[in-house]
Amino acid sequence: MVDGSRSWHGERVARLDEVDLSARLSKEQGATQLAAAQQRLVHLRLLLGGQIGPGRIGPPLLVLFEGWDASGKGGAIKRLVGPLDPRHVRVVQFAAPTPDELRHHFLWRFWPTLPGWGGMAVLDRTWYGRVLVERVEGFATEEAWERAYSEIVDLETTLAAEGAVVVKFFLHLSPDEQLARFRSREKDPYRAWKLTAEDWRNRDRRPDYEAAIEEMLRRTESSAAPWHVVAAEDKRWARVDVVRTVCTAIESALTARGIDPDPPAL
Repeated sequence: MVDGSRSWHGERVARLDEVDLSARLSKEQGATQLAAAQQRLVHLRLLLGGQIGPGRIGPPLLVLFEGWDASGKGGAIKRLVGPLDPRHVRVVQFAAPTPDELRHHFLWRFWPTLPGWGGMAVLDRTWYGRVLVERVEGFATEEAWERAYSEIVDLETTLAAEGAVVVKFFLHLSPDEQLARFRSREKDPYRAWKLTAEDWRNRDRRPDYEAAIEEMLRRTESSAAPWHVVAAEDKRWARVDVVRTVCTAIESALTARGIDPDPPAL
């Protein structure tokens, strides 16, 4: 096990205030780089599913998204799955647990969404709600959310041991940019529904959430499922970063299993 400030790779997990939020792409750069990354992703996803290349089914691919409200999770997911055949990817959004789900262990409701070999699933909000909103808002006892760190690491380690590729994103942006996006949504009749009283309340408790996020990043970093903290101040940059990171994870997983990420044309 690692100490509280270092990853399984021997590298310190970056604090939120160390993330370079100045990263930017122009409209032209964003379009060009995103298109290239998406084209690569389509190739890799088909290879992972055994649809091209040697025909061997690759490992399950699980992509987890967490982030601040209005950090662009939806937009990033849209660019990640948009070029893929909808039969080859499953996107699942998680909100507050239902009364029936509350009768079970907090991880129970996630199991049916996990991908099998050759499959891909994207989770919009995840089991990390236990150590974020449920912790901060008091929906879980301290004993429960303290225990959850090791339970989550055990789950992700088990999935990886079974062959799964687990890619975890946290989209980070400044409070000023978040406020600007809130106000933009508020004025747009087609996006106003995305802004709720809960979003404003969560914003007022940002210091509490920052503390919870920092602890989450430290205590759930592992070689099986490392965190990727995405600079989301610029949406173009964030979207390209997300797609490229998933591509890199697939390439590494395929190579480790003896599958050439760039097989000769058949």
